[in-house]
Amino acid sequence: MSTPATASTTTTVTQLPQRRRAVFISDVHLGSKHCHANQLADFLQALRCDRLYLVGDIVDLWWMAQRRARWGNAHNRVIEALHALRRDGTELIYVPGNHDRPIRRFCGLALPRMQVRRRTIHTTADGRRLLVTHGDDYDAQTHFGSLQEKLGDWLYYRILSGNQLFNHLRRALGMRYWSLSEFLKRQSGAAERYIARFVQAGLDDASRRGLDGIVCGHIHRAALFERDGRVYANDGDWVESLSALAEDPDGSLRLLSHNGETLALLPARTSHSSLPQTLPDAA
Repeated sequence: MSTPATASTTTTVTQLPQRRRAVFISDVHLGSKHCHANQLADFLQALRCDRLYLVGDIVDLWWMAQRRARWGNAHNRVIEALHALRRDGTELIYVPGNHDRPIRRFCGLALPRMQVRRRTIHTTADGRRLLVTHGDDYDAQTHFGSLQEKLGDWLYYRILSGNQLFNHLRRALGMRYWSLSEFLKRQSGAAERYIARFVQAGLDDASRRGLDGIVCGHIHRAALFERDGRVYANDGDWVESLSALAEDPDGSLRLLSHNGETLALLPARTSHSSLPQTLPDAA
């Protein structure tokens, strides 16, 4: 296996351009206690794009059924921002995940400027065909059902609560958001091995389908790189990384933070001058 080609990074905060070609967000978990709804609403209100992919776990129906639902003005702002994008001409494509699984019953449904799909293919401006799927289909290959993993799930939600308190203090001190939970996960060898299995499962799936890469979410680990000529793009989440994936008009892919900072960049392929620049229909 070759070493992954890491995308170039920058720490410069930039303004969102007038209009993105496509944007991908997932793992919002609206209705759960750990959702950063205000930051997402601000991001969506500043966003202009031709197509917005909602790549699963947008509304946390699982949490709302199992625990007390958390829904306030910030959550309503997210919904209102999505409606405003649709009115502005943005096409919405919803690819449900495991926490909003009941919505999969509506897959194949096409509403005005919105589609619900089990999975889909996005073709970039430079001709790359990317599988768009939430990622829970790979759980059978990545989860081993051990006691260690069950304990890890329990501990994870406690860490998320600590992350909220930690960043509440940072805001009070005038400091920017920083994910304590993401930092702690990177110190765990078990978590890193799980993520490596997930990445490989997604790339293998794209390869079997004859595609150029994959866009997914599910594991709450934002990433953007190429391995063996295929794109792996995970748009992250809105409980830890507060990130999204965007495609520029020329086909470049970039990972964005909630404030528009470019975290990683994959430039467009240079041999696409003869390719059409119109946005294709979602598969």
